[in-house]
Amino acid sequence: METRSVPEMFGENVFDDRVMRAVLSDDVYQSLRKTIDEGAKLDTKVAEQVATAMRDWALAKGATHFTHWFQPLTGVTAEKHDSFIEPSPDGGVIMAFSGKNLIQGEPDASSFPTGGIRATFEARGYTAWDPTSYAFIKDKTLCIPTAFCSYTGEALDKKTPLLRSMEALNKQALRILKLFGNEDAKYVHTSVGPEQEYFLITKEMYDKRPDIKYTGRTLFGAKAPKGQEMDDHYFGVIKPKVQEFMNDLNQELWKLGILAKTEHNEVAPAQHELAPIYSSTNIATDQNQLMMEIMQKVAARHGLVCLLHEKPFAGVNGSGKHNNWSMSTDTGINLLSPGATPYENSNQGS
Repeated sequence: METRSVPEMFGENVFDDRVMRAVLSDDVYQSLRKTIDEGAKLDTKVAEQVATAMRDWALAKGATHFTHWFQPLTGVTAEKHDSFIEPSPDGGVIMAFSGKNLIQGEPDASSFPTGGIRATFEARGYTAWDPTSYAFIKDKTLCIPTAFCSYTGEALDKKTPLLRSMEALNKQALRILKLFGNEDAKYVHTSVGPEQEYFLITKEMYDKRPDIKYTGRTLFGAKAPKGQEMDDHYFGVIKPKVQEFMNDLNQELWKLGILAKTEHNEVAPAQHELAPIYSSTNIATDQNQLMMEIMQKVAARHGLVCLLHEKPFAGVNGSGKHNNWSMSTDTGINLLSPGATPYENSNQGS
């Protein structure tokens, strides 16, 4: 167990705003922020300088590879790792990472689902850097969040429709705000705090159930001897073995800048929940994918298996997410807050 304080470790493996301020020139930083905050076109010269700074930061953290981290239509994330090495004339290597490497990739999309757009074997795929979601280091690899599209722009992933919907909502929300006389807002953000429920079972029990191993849930067997009708588990004292798992999990999440906040026993036996502080919808979605992956890895270290299936056991509550979603302007107005006098609301949203 590490003894460093949470502020010391928080976000240490993330190329976040603190790092960008420290390693980028003011002009480059301001240009990149304009792209992130307002959707301004990315300058290729800026991308080149960001790539250099990102490479140096990643190498100093022990990274040896980089990957465009994307979310194809498979239900899990995908990544193709490339090392930073490039040959040098003297027979050695240099560690290189260009703006082109940062901005675009071309993973083989032939075996990914295409949503019926084209025959799978014809579907070339291209990844494009999403600067609104911070790059991070995982397992000595610099992971760059990206969108995954076809050559003609059709979405081949789950991130592209999300980014498009956020932009569409921003456009229409600004239009409505102006109709009500609010000319100050320049953009409207959406945010979400996805609470993650999960079950923890021992590896020994898991190995005895081929149905759980192959499908993530029970397909046969007797009804659970204890369901959710008793109240001794919900918000009850967390068992020591589970608490050790949660402590380890929190540290792994905090290093990746994930705002893990609340943990507790859920209503069903062996069911638990982790809730983060809300953040930008895009970042929160990426972080939830990371959260589920890390949950399963940390559970394995503790001799446990983390089940994320929405209904792993018949007759008791399932695992799921509560998406606490909101909209706010860049001027700080929460558009979904009714305020103390909702009957008098007009254009302020609070």
